[in-house]
Amino acid sequence: MTDVSAFGASSADSCSKSLFAADARTRRRNAAEARFRMMGRIAVVIGIVALVGLLASILSNGMSSFQQTYVSLDIFLDPAKLDKAGDRNPEAIAKVSTFGYAPLIQKALQDAMTEKGIAGDGVSAKTAAELISKEAPADLRRFVLADPSAIGRTVRFDLLAAGRIDGYYKGRVTMESAKLDRNISPEQLALADRLKEAGILTTNFNWSFFTAPDASDTRPEAAGLGVAIIGSAYMMLIVFVLSLPLGVAASIYLEEFAPQNKFTDLIEVNIANLAAVPSIVFGILGLAVLINFVGLPQSAPVVGGLVLTLMTLPTIIIATRAALKAVPPSIRDAALGVGASKMQATFHHVLPLAMPGILTGTIIGLARALGETAPLLLIGMVAFVREFPAAPPEGFFDPASALPVQIYNWTQRGDPAFVERASGAIIVLLVFLLMMNLIAIILRRRFERRW
Repeated sequence: MTDVSAFGASSADSCSKSLFAADARTRRRNAAEARFRMMGRIAVVIGIVALVGLLASILSNGMSSFQQTYVSLDIFLDPAKLDKAGDRNPEAIAKVSTFGYAPLIQKALQDAMTEKGIAGDGVSAKTAAELISKEAPADLRRFVLADPSAIGRTVRFDLLAAGRIDGYYKGRVTMESAKLDRNISPEQLALADRLKEAGILTTNFNWSFFTAPDASDTRPEAAGLGVAIIGSAYMMLIVFVLSLPLGVAASIYLEEFAPQNKFTDLIEVNIANLAAVPSIVFGILGLAVLINFVGLPQSAPVVGGLVLTLMTLPTIIIATRAALKAVPPSIRDAALGVGASKMQATFHHVLPLAMPGILTGTIIGLARALGETAPLLLIGMVAFVREFPAAPPEGFFDPASALPVQIYNWTQRGDPAFVERASGAIIVLLVFLLMMNLIAIILRRRFERRW
């Protein structure tokens, strides 16, 4: 009788429970899920805030590098100073150094100030000329050497303003800081304001930032990314030409043709390990083998390209094998079932279907190689390079720089203008990386097949 009552009571308790009423265990589980979702949202927000803060810092420091202050002057190319013999002999004209061009710039500035009625107010002609970059005489000399027939004419030039003047209009230099700066004075800044009001001093888009080579520590306003962009382009060309066929061929063999034994297992393990090796190790390998043993030149794109190829190959192999595995086995079986050979099934059916993943992995590997700095430092690409490399294939062996190394170089220099240039170079590098990833997405969407 007691057992029946107990059974009845338990049955009544169980029947009193509803599926719509959560018990204590369900409430704990739901609370844990809610906490996990909340932590996930917090993590996403923290990541977005960190990314926005990083981009805001880079953009705020680097966008000004795409603007440059110029001094527009009508300069008379005096034959008495540039071509005393009057025969337009290129060899004789080339003997005139930049010191011979500086007085022409100084006179043109004084003539422009006189024409506009601008008073020096205690600033001498020599001191006023310091508002113009020290790179200006060299630019003027290069123009005359390229066109000796211009001697004797008055030509209008847009010359770079000095770094402190450029910094004054970008907020780096103030009247207060000029009092403590031996490279600029408040009187010179006041003169610059009068020149700007007269239209002699202007701020325009800085095209030379993309085309000019690097400059010395005293001429940050003349520093550009021209050599670095060409060097990076040469290296990426070498990496693409070598890593894509080698990586795809190795992946096809390992995935489709290689027997499964201890030897292939060892190869697969080593490929996975190489993908995780720090990039500086590949730089040490390039220094020891390619430069010290083979004898290739330092700071050459061919060495950088070979080192980055070794670093990129494991990434491409892993991505290509994953793309090949993603192709359904039925594709292979159908091809073999109608009489195709193993090679025909692989190259005519499997490989075209895996191409989106292969291209994506290759472009991502190239993007990683484009941003690498450590291996390039070890092979000497940190050197100061002013001359542009020649066209391929000779240019592969000429000294050059690279975008990430150029950024590293500029951050090591003391002038604040180089920090601006480094931030601008980071923006350029990020744009290249964004374009490469965008191309990878487009190619993947274009050739993607769904089963």
